[in-house]
Amino acid sequence: MYALNKMYLLMEKQHNRGQDGAGLANVKFDMPLGQRYISRIRSNKSAPIKHLFGKIQDRYAKAQEYNAQQFENPDWRKTHLPYSGEVFIGHLRYGTFGGNSIEQCHPFLRQNNWMNRNLIVAGNFNMTNVDELFNELIDLGQHPKQKADTVTILEKIGHFLDEENQDLFQALKGYGKSNQEVAKMISEKLDIQRILKRASKKWDGGYAIMGLIGNGDAFVLRDPGGIRPAFMYEDDEVVVVASERPVIQTVFNTKLEDVKEIEPGHALILKKDGRFEQKLINEPTERKSCSFERIYFSRGSDADIYRERIDLGRRTVPEILKKVNNDLDNTVFSFIPNTAEVAFYGMVKGVEDYLAQVKKLAILEAGSDLDEAKLESILSKRPRVEKIAIKDAKLRTFITEDKSRDDMVAHVYDITYGTVNPGDNLVMLDDSIVRGTTLKKSIIRILDRLNPGQIVIVSSAPQIRYPDCYGIDMARMGDFIAFRAAVELLHDRNLEHVLEDVYQKSKAQSNLPDKEVVNYVKEIYEPFTAEEISDKIAEMVKPEGCKAEVNLVFQSIENLHEACPNHKGDWYFTGNYPTPGGNRVVNKAFINYMEGSLERAY
Repeated sequence: MYALNKMYLLMEKQHNRGQDGAGLANVKFDMPLGQRYISRIRSNKSAPIKHLFGKIQDRYAKAQEYNAQQFENPDWRKTHLPYSGEVFIGHLRYGTFGGNSIEQCHPFLRQNNWMNRNLIVAGNFNMTNVDELFNELIDLGQHPKQKADTVTILEKIGHFLDEENQDLFQALKGYGKSNQEVAKMISEKLDIQRILKRASKKWDGGYAIMGLIGNGDAFVLRDPGGIRPAFMYEDDEVVVVASERPVIQTVFNTKLEDVKEIEPGHALILKKDGRFEQKLINEPTERKSCSFERIYFSRGSDADIYRERIDLGRRTVPEILKKVNNDLDNTVFSFIPNTAEVAFYGMVKGVEDYLAQVKKLAILEAGSDLDEAKLESILSKRPRVEKIAIKDAKLRTFITEDKSRDDMVAHVYDITYGTVNPGDNLVMLDDSIVRGTTLKKSIIRILDRLNPGQIVIVSSAPQIRYPDCYGIDMARMGDFIAFRAAVELLHDRNLEHVLEDVYQKSKAQSNLPDKEVVNYVKEIYEPFTAEEISDKIAEMVKPEGCKAEVNLVFQSIENLHEACPNHKGDWYFTGNYPTPGGNRVVNKAFINYMEGSLERAY
């Protein structure tokens, strides 16, 4: 039960990465012919991890009840019970586009009667060039059942796994061995590095893809720009890979320095006999690790991410002080949602640093007039920090599937009454602002009940202006409040022609190779400063009937790079995409917007 229990903990402690679905797969080594050696279970229930492990537990409980003596025998258990093998894959899914059927849950299975040709794949990935990859499968003579990156990736790897098997069979069959002996030799000689090189040659996207082969070999492949994260740990007993470092540290009680990154463009390849190493698959490009992982998506318990989020919060303080005219006596600080908590601590530390200077100056200025009462008055100044907003529903509204979002946002938060005096400044830190829907329909409306004079919403991330197509999956231009604000400003200043110009330039590139495509959508933002766009966003998210003044503060791009120096993937904010396909996606997303199409741009 060791591996199964560890997998449960790994998945539970990464549930932040997916609550819409979960899946588990397992391969058993050296099973007798005719015995099942691959197990897979998936769930799209409301608590998918609990559901799928509950089903496994029920199966084990029944086996123990009816076969108590045999149940204690590990050999019997391996032969008779699923999920009792040596290699596991677990996956958690966020349904950010379309529906949420069980068929959309990973892992995906490509079955074959030859053990060495069975393939199980799961991962954190999006490809920008699905159409191209789909057409390549057709050119190979396949008939893919669906045009989706999950299918194309599975079938692409599967095709070259088949070819590798066939090549080895042709090379080995002349040695006078039986077919069973040849199959065993193929298993030992499978060149997974070569399979992955051939399969991923034209992939354009961000990915951390894990796979199991029926013979017990396994791999984890990372994209050349290091866009999506992947960490590993190994000791004498196990090799473990996860998207986040602290989950491995916690579950295996290991030190930070013992958990290593899988290098960009490399695959960790594990053979059934226990050998493993990282091998180069695609030449690494400029490192563009996703900064949104650092700001929002990954848990803040990672040592580096914690420090980065503290710094992100601290760096918002100068702009906040301007908004409240340095009046900290009448300013209350809080945060929304829970993922913003670490950045909030950083903001509070920044305010405390500012107050320390204010106190120091006041003491020096008082000079000989400083008495005990005055000193007490100076030293008692501190930030007014309160827990204002309480999130009742455990969901992230910006990545809830489209049809459910509007029904949910109005009911997400409640507030703590009696914490704000009428007329106070109320500063609320958020980790990021994507659509602005929750602000307008829920948060600002609720905060206004406390009768503040001003509500300042602070984003620890810069303005999100461009779609993502590498993993977080924010795909439609019209969803972004920063984009809608820029469009309104163009209308306000009689610059509507910019939209048509960008539309025509984007359309003109439709048939160009990805490497020649330019991101012309940047031109929509060029006439305006970041502050002008922030002010327009504040105007747009202020609900009708709101009495308080509403202002917004966004992180600057410069501060983002200072806080996260090793994670320069900033395409959400700058439009500087890490792969050629990104420029095509953003142009297509804008064309869709102009044409009123809601389809995804990739």
